[in-house]
Amino acid sequence: MAHKKGQGSTKNGRDSNPQYLGIKLYGGEFAKAGSMIVKQRGTPIRPGFMVLRATDDSLHALCDGTVIFKNGKVHVSPADPATPRPAWLKVG
Repeated sequence: MAHKKGQGSTKNGRDSNPQYLGIKLYGGEFAKAGSMIVKQRGTPIRPGFMVLRATDDSLHALCDGTVIFKNGKVHVSPADPATPRPAWLKVG
């Protein structure tokens, strides 16, 4: 029996793992604090109110609330009515 691998076998077996990019929570869905909303490369979708951009450009919710996509940005409308928010952000 051969003690070395065949020539062709060393060229196989190298495939990259999937990155699982995309939107994780859509508009109108409820986001818990710290949950990922979008995983992306670069910033095609920018962070808005109550949204944090991580070092890998993924967007995370800073508080519990409803996700809102508006004008290329993603916002989180806080679930707590006592939390201050901009006047233009709907309480939805």
